[in-house]
Amino acid sequence: MGMIGGSLEAFIGAVHRRGSQLDGEIELVCGAFSSSAEKSKVTGAALYLEPSRVYGSYEEMILQEKALPEGERMDFVSIVTPNHLHFPAAKMALENGFHVVCDKPATLNLAEAKELKKIIDASGLIFALTHNYTGYPMIKEAKHLVDSGELGEIRKVIVEYPQGWLIDLVEATGQKQAAWRTDPARCGAAGAIGDIGTHAENLAEYITGLHIDELCADLTIFVDGRQLDDDGNILIHYNNGARGVLHCSQICNGEENDLNIRVYGSKAGIVWHQMDPNTLIIKSRDGGSRTIRTNVGTLSAQAQAHTRQPAGHPEGYVETFANIYRNFAFALRARWEGKEQDSMYDFPGIDEGIKGMAFIENVVRSSKDNTNKWTKFEI
Repeated sequence: MGMIGGSLEAFIGAVHRRGSQLDGEIELVCGAFSSSAEKSKVTGAALYLEPSRVYGSYEEMILQEKALPEGERMDFVSIVTPNHLHFPAAKMALENGFHVVCDKPATLNLAEAKELKKIIDASGLIFALTHNYTGYPMIKEAKHLVDSGELGEIRKVIVEYPQGWLIDLVEATGQKQAAWRTDPARCGAAGAIGDIGTHAENLAEYITGLHIDELCADLTIFVDGRQLDDDGNILIHYNNGARGVLHCSQICNGEENDLNIRVYGSKAGIVWHQMDPNTLIIKSRDGGSRTIRTNVGTLSAQAQAHTRQPAGHPEGYVETFANIYRNFAFALRARWEGKEQDSMYDFPGIDEGIKGMAFIENVVRSSKDNTNKWTKFEI
């Protein structure tokens, strides 16, 4: 693996590195870790990389690695930059023969995401998007319960992602993570909706298999001086007639990362909280409420395939990235060996990336339109 972005000052790059190396399938061999050549060099040294394979730009890395003999060059790139660099970095990597893992969202806007899909299709290479929350074992179990009909017809979906870290104008203090996430030029058309709302949208659709038909959105900027939304509330009509509520916010004072989802069907409902990831609650009018736990009892093959720890040991945030990277590595190995990838080892790709970018644009459009609030979901 070669990495684009993820200097020592960054947050998500370190998470990707830890997750990618958890199974021994992937080795970090090179990187262009910053737009500053000096910062990239310092990061490479801290990671004990060969100095000649620590680059000053991603363009230099891609071309220099391509020039190396096959078997010595990197096999794929991991892109962990701010959003505005996702498309150009992925485009260049793919056009030079390298597979790609990209942090979400896929691109800065929907047009770029659609163009990226064309490039991926033309290249025939593998692209993974790290909507990591789909990697939890109990999310795999939740999806299995829906797919197997245990919940019946899905009627109601409630998904929330409250945070509290942006209750003040943190970006004005020079805080790096806040600075780019609240900057339209680097983040895109939405703030909280793009940063965490897309995670909530992706999680709901992954578990239920439903697609948004239309939505009604209300975005707010609560903190004076902020350029992008820090709170969002959305009503959703799904394609099967189900109704949904999606709430995300970064100004919920005291909240950490309480991503949670409730799905209710004609037979039963399920409840899951990211801050208690090993637990899935199944509810029904006649059967009451019961709790199932990771690696306890007979769970689906999908859940078991993504379980790493003995019962009672939390399957954590880093492990969700590890599951995506491992499954991506399996896909690469299957490609090289001329085999079909087992569908059990799934991971998000460009189609989920396009859906996420369309979600952002439709939400922003609905929020701005005070005449026709209900917006037909367009891709």
